[in-house]
Amino acid sequence: PFYIPSTSMMPSLWVGDRLVVSKYPYGWSWASASFHLLPRGPWRVWPATPEYGDIVIPVHPDDDIDYIKRVVALPGDTIEVRAGQIILNGTPIKREVVPAVRLPFEPELMCGDEGGTRPCLQAFEAFRETGPDGSIYFAPPTWRETLPNGATFLTIDYRDQDLDNYGPYKVPADSVFVMGDNRDLSADSRALAIADGLGGAVPMANIGGRAEFITFSLDGSTTWNPASWFSSLRGDRAWTTLRPPLAEGAAAK
Repeated sequence: PFYIPSTSMMPSLWVGDRLVVSKYPYGWSWASASFHLLPRGPWRVWPATPEYGDIVIPVHPDDDIDYIKRVVALPGDTIEVRAGQIILNGTPIKREVVPAVRLPFEPELMCGDEGGTRPCLQAFEAFRETGPDGSIYFAPPTWRETLPNGATFLTIDYRDQDLDNYGPYKVPADSVFVMGDNRDLSADSRALAIADGLGGAVPMANIGGRAEFITFSLDGSTTWNPASWFSSLRGDRAWTTLRPPLAEGAAAK
């Protein structure tokens, strides 16, 4: 089981989602062990390589902190990011604007009280809207990206920032390059480890597993009162698969 505490994978994953991670798809390593009780090392048992678009659990290179990100480049790939556009091996991936997703207005759950500044809420505030029924939501600029194997997914990208430009960088052997779907609020392979990022490609031994599906999701209104345990459930998110669909015309493996 795994819990989503941050907005870095929105819109695919919301804060409050609970999901199942399988530890076997890429082999077993020190990162697969619960609580990271094993010593670090490059070994893997039954090794395998992720596919483009897989959502994986990389561990920080220095600290025993689990992240959750999407694989966007594989061993031997050269990746660049220019103005937010991923370029793989010299070819820009398909990236198109789509209607804005609607993210729930749940400021306490989404952002906490980070020094009183609430940067997550401030980031989305410009995209706050009210629906005809009075519901409040965020509708940030949304893109559909498609990777070379046809894996397709939504991302949000709403401001210019340093991580919009990166590389070129060649992914080492037995490593993958990962990014969050919320491109403006994700400490991922583009960010330095000392800045809470992953500091480049992640060795496969540091990948603890693959995210499979959401079991249930809570919207932040849960309290000690058992009645709230049911009213806070986001019923439409339960049992949602986290394996990316393939674009029309892409061949399934």
